[in-house]
Parts: sequence; structure tokens; C-alpha cells
Amino acid sequence: MPARDSYHNAVKTALIADGWTITHDPYRIEYAGKDAYVDLGAERASLDMVLAAERGRTAIAVEIKTFTGLSVLTDLQQAIGQFLLYRTWMRRTDPQRLLYLAVDVETAVSVFAQEFGRIVADDVQIRLIVINMTAERIVEWKHFPTTDR
Repeated sequence: MPARDSYHNAVKTALIADGWTITHDPYRIEYAGKDAYVDLGAERASLDMVLAAERGRTAIAVEIKTFTGLSVLTDLQQAIGQFLLYRTWMRRTDPQRLLYLAVDVETAVSVFAQEFGRIVADDVQIRLIVINMTAERIVEWKHFPTTDR
């Protein structure tokens, strides 16, 4: 099992504060005899359904990433590679669960709000959770692409 990210507890606390129930810590994906571990799995009652009878649960998996390596591009490559692997396997094993990448505010601004990061996030269609790690609160749910094609 992989080591926990330094932001793990802050992200977990932020999700709980936002009304999510942590269901997996970590969330295991098994595909073709191989295992991968997304940092967290969570669920909450769906609030966006029109009829109460249609209400269900929304399930997500959250991969937490810190961009603290020597190269922001290496960090971005690793994050995108993991995101694509996990999303591809999850589409086959748990297609109702949505995958999110959780990052701190500084990374959101210095990577995903910049052209070099935004175009990759747009192309790969990343779902991003921006978290204030000090306050342990979600700042923004961001869905790429940010522009129409």
C-alpha cells in the first residue's frame, strides 16, 4: 500500500466538513490482476435530483497531490499519469464513481491556473478539488475543460 500524502488528513477533514462520508481510505482499484490505490473514496446524498424518489448517492474517489518536487513539470506528469490510469480502470470497475484530483490553493494557482497546466487539465478533462490545507476546507470544485471546444 502506498504512503500517505502529507495533505491526506487535511483533505479528509475538508471532505467531511463539506458533507462527504469517507468510505475508503484508500480506495482500491483492481483491474486485470493489478491493484492501484486512490487516496480516498467518499459518498454523500445527491442533492441535485429533482424528485425525492430519484435521490441517490454520489460517489467519488480523490487522489491527493502535492507539487513539492524539484520540477513542477515532473510533478504534473506524475499527477496526470496517475489520474489517467485510475480513471481508465474506474470506468471499467466502478463507472458511477467520479475521480477528482485534490491540490492545495498554491498548486491550483501556480499550475492549473497557468496556461501550461490548464491546457493539459482541459485536454485530459480533470476534475479538481482545491483545498485550503491550513483551514482544512474546500475552496473550489473545478471541472475542466474550462472552455468550449
